Amino acid sequence: MAFSSIALCSRALLKLGANTIASFDEGTVEAEIAGNLYQPVRDGLLSAYPWSFATGQVTLARLNAQPIADFAYAYQLPADFVRVLSAGSGGRGRGVSYRISERRLHTDAQEVVLTYLFRPAESEFPPFFNLALIARLAAEFCIPLTESTSRSQALFSLADREFRHAKTVDSQQDMPGRIEDFSLIEVRN
Repeated sequence: MAFSSIALCSRALLKLGANTIASFDEGTVEAEIAGNLYQPVRDGLLSAYPWSFATGQVTLARLNAQPIADFAYAYQLPADFVRVLSAGSGGRGRGVSYRISERRLHTDAQEVVLTYLFRPAESEFPPFFNLALIARLAAEFCIPLTESTSRSQALFSLADREFRHAKTVDSQQDMPGRIEDFSLIEVRN
Protein backbone atom coordinates (compact mmCIF):
# COMPACT_ATOMS: atom_id res chain seq x y z
CA MET A 1 0.00 0.00 0.00
CA ALA A 2 1.41 3.37 -1.01
CA PHE A 3 1.44 6.10 1.64
CA SER A 4 1.54 9.87 1.32
CA SER A 5 3.60 12.12 3.57
CA ILE A 6 0.43 12.86 5.58
CA ALA A 7 -0.35 9.14 5.99
CA LEU A 8 3.21 8.39 7.12
CA CYS A 9 3.08 11.21 9.69
CA SER A 10 -0.38 10.13 10.88
CA ARG A 11 0.86 6.59 11.52
CA ALA A 12 3.81 7.98 13.48
CA LEU A 13 1.41 10.13 15.51
CA LEU A 14 -0.75 7.06 16.19
CA LYS A 15 2.32 5.28 17.62
CA LEU A 16 2.54 8.13 20.12
CA GLY A 17 -1.16 8.06 20.95
CA ALA A 18 -1.60 11.51 19.40
CA ASN A 19 -4.28 12.68 16.99
CA THR A 20 -3.78 12.02 13.29
CA ILE A 21 -3.64 14.84 10.76
CA ALA A 22 -5.34 15.46 7.42
CA SER A 23 -3.00 18.25 6.31
CA PHE A 24 0.22 19.95 7.40
CA ASP A 25 -1.71 23.26 7.36
CA GLU A 26 -4.64 22.32 9.58
CA GLY A 27 -3.48 24.45 12.52
CA THR A 28 -3.03 21.74 15.16
CA VAL A 29 0.13 21.17 17.21
CA GLU A 30 0.49 17.72 15.61
CA ALA A 31 0.28 19.19 12.10
CA GLU A 32 2.82 21.91 12.89
CA ILE A 33 5.33 19.44 14.35
CA ALA A 34 4.82 16.94 11.51
CA GLY A 35 5.09 19.68 8.89
CA ASN A 36 8.34 20.99 10.33
CA LEU A 37 10.03 17.63 10.97
CA TYR A 38 8.84 15.37 8.14
CA GLN A 39 11.11 16.52 5.29
CA PRO A 40 14.41 16.65 7.22
CA VAL A 41 13.73 13.28 8.87
CA ARG A 42 12.77 11.69 5.52
CA ASP A 43 15.85 13.11 3.76
CA GLY A 44 18.09 12.11 6.66
CA LEU A 45 16.84 8.52 6.50
CA LEU A 46 17.15 8.44 2.70
CA SER A 47 20.75 9.69 2.84
CA ALA A 48 21.81 7.30 5.63
CA TYR A 49 22.05 4.22 3.40
CA PRO A 50 22.30 3.51 -0.37
CA TRP A 51 18.69 2.30 -0.73
CA SER A 52 18.06 0.36 -3.94
CA PHE A 53 14.68 2.07 -4.50
CA ALA A 54 16.28 5.54 -4.26
CA THR A 55 19.44 4.88 -6.29
CA GLY A 56 19.70 6.23 -9.80
CA GLN A 57 22.20 7.02 -12.52
CA VAL A 58 22.29 10.01 -14.81
CA THR A 59 24.69 11.64 -17.23
CA LEU A 60 25.30 15.14 -15.89
CA ALA A 61 25.06 18.34 -17.91
CA ARG A 62 28.33 20.27 -18.01
CA LEU A 63 28.13 23.92 -16.99
CA ASN A 64 29.82 26.75 -18.86
CA ALA A 65 31.32 28.15 -15.66
CA GLN A 66 34.53 26.39 -14.66
CA PRO A 67 35.66 25.73 -11.09
CA ILE A 68 38.11 28.28 -9.70
CA ALA A 69 40.73 25.69 -8.73
CA ASP A 70 41.67 22.00 -8.72
CA PHE A 71 39.30 20.73 -11.43
CA ALA A 72 38.61 21.62 -15.06
CA TYR A 73 34.82 21.11 -15.30
CA ALA A 74 31.66 21.71 -13.29
CA TYR A 75 28.43 19.73 -13.66
CA GLN A 76 24.94 20.49 -12.42
CA LEU A 77 23.55 17.99 -9.91
CA PRO A 78 19.98 16.68 -10.46
CA ALA A 79 17.10 18.51 -8.76
CA ASP A 80 16.15 15.40 -6.73
CA PHE A 81 19.75 14.84 -5.57
CA VAL A 82 20.25 13.68 -1.97
CA ARG A 83 23.76 12.18 -1.92
CA VAL A 84 26.51 11.00 -4.30
CA LEU A 85 27.38 7.32 -4.31
CA SER A 86 29.98 7.46 -7.11
CA ALA A 87 30.94 9.16 -10.35
CA GLY A 88 32.37 7.67 -13.52
CA SER A 89 32.75 8.19 -17.24
CA GLY A 90 32.94 6.17 -20.43
CA GLY A 91 29.97 3.97 -19.57
CA ARG A 92 31.15 3.26 -16.00
CA GLY A 93 29.40 4.50 -12.89
CA ARG A 94 32.55 4.94 -10.81
CA GLY A 95 36.25 5.68 -10.98
CA VAL A 96 36.30 9.47 -11.45
CA SER A 97 37.83 11.81 -8.88
CA TYR A 98 35.42 14.58 -7.96
CA ARG A 99 34.35 17.10 -5.33
CA ILE A 100 30.86 18.41 -4.54
CA SER A 101 30.82 22.18 -4.07
CA GLU A 102 27.92 24.63 -4.23
CA ARG A 103 25.49 21.93 -5.47
CA ARG A 104 27.82 21.19 -8.38
CA LEU A 105 30.12 18.29 -9.12
CA HIS A 106 33.68 19.36 -10.00
CA THR A 107 35.96 16.96 -11.85
CA ASP A 108 38.52 16.70 -14.66
CA ALA A 109 36.38 14.21 -16.62
CA GLN A 110 34.82 15.50 -19.84
CA GLU A 111 31.65 13.48 -19.23
CA VAL A 112 30.21 12.24 -15.94
CA VAL A 113 27.86 9.39 -15.11
CA LEU A 114 26.60 10.02 -11.59
CA THR A 115 25.34 7.23 -9.34
CA TYR A 116 23.37 8.94 -6.62
CA LEU A 117 20.60 8.78 -4.08
CA PHE A 118 17.51 10.69 -5.15
CA ARG A 119 14.30 11.69 -3.38
CA PRO A 120 11.55 9.37 -4.70
CA ALA A 121 7.85 10.05 -4.27
CA GLU A 122 6.43 8.62 -1.05
CA SER A 123 4.25 6.28 -3.13
CA GLU A 124 7.47 4.57 -4.30
CA PHE A 125 8.72 3.79 -0.78
CA PRO A 126 8.74 0.03 -0.13
CA PRO A 127 7.01 -1.29 3.02
CA PHE A 128 10.27 -1.90 4.89
CA PHE A 129 11.30 1.74 4.43
CA ASN A 130 7.83 2.97 5.44
CA LEU A 131 8.15 1.10 8.74
CA ALA A 132 11.61 2.55 9.40
CA LEU A 133 10.44 6.07 8.53
CA ILE A 134 7.29 5.81 10.67
CA ALA A 135 9.36 4.61 13.64
CA ARG A 136 11.86 7.43 13.19
CA LEU A 137 9.11 10.04 12.83
CA ALA A 138 7.43 8.78 16.01
CA ALA A 139 10.75 9.11 17.86
CA GLU A 140 11.31 12.64 16.52
CA PHE A 141 7.73 13.72 17.31
CA CYS A 142 7.85 12.33 20.86
CA ILE A 143 9.65 15.10 22.78
CA PRO A 144 7.71 18.03 21.25
CA LEU A 145 4.36 16.27 21.77
CA THR A 146 4.82 14.33 25.02
CA GLU A 147 7.91 15.84 26.71
CA SER A 148 8.79 12.29 27.81
CA THR A 149 12.51 11.59 27.44
CA SER A 150 12.20 7.96 28.53
CA ARG A 151 9.50 7.32 25.93
CA SER A 152 11.62 9.14 23.35
CA GLN A 153 14.63 6.94 24.11
CA ALA A 154 12.51 3.80 23.72
CA LEU A 155 11.16 5.05 20.40
CA PHE A 156 14.67 5.89 19.13
CA SER A 157 15.76 2.33 20.04
CA LEU A 158 12.79 0.97 18.10
CA ALA A 159 13.63 3.28 15.17
CA ASP A 160 17.23 2.00 15.14
CA ARG A 161 16.01 -1.62 15.03
CA GLU A 162 13.58 -0.81 12.20
CA PHE A 163 16.39 0.96 10.31
CA ARG A 164 18.72 -2.05 10.66
CA HIS A 165 15.92 -4.38 9.53
CA ALA A 166 15.14 -2.16 6.52
CA LYS A 167 18.84 -2.09 5.52
CA THR A 168 18.98 -5.89 5.74
CA VAL A 169 15.89 -6.36 3.57
CA ASP A 170 17.11 -3.78 1.03
CA SER A 171 20.59 -5.31 0.83
CA GLN A 172 19.09 -8.70 -0.09
CA GLN A 173 17.73 -7.24 -3.34
CA ASP A 174 21.16 -6.89 -4.94
CA MET A 175 24.14 -9.06 -5.77
CA PRO A 176 26.87 -8.94 -3.16
CA GLY A 177 29.72 -6.61 -4.07
CA ARG A 178 32.97 -8.08 -5.27
CA ILE A 179 36.52 -6.88 -5.18
CA GLU A 180 37.57 -5.95 -8.70
CA ASP A 181 40.99 -4.36 -8.40
CA PHE A 182 43.10 -5.74 -5.59
CA SER A 183 46.87 -5.52 -5.89
CA LEU A 184 47.61 -8.62 -3.79
CA ILE A 185 45.57 -10.81 -6.14
CA GLU A 186 47.17 -9.22 -9.23
CA VAL A 187 50.67 -10.02 -7.89
CA ARG A 188 49.86 -13.74 -7.92
CA ASN A 189 49.29 -13.76 -11.67
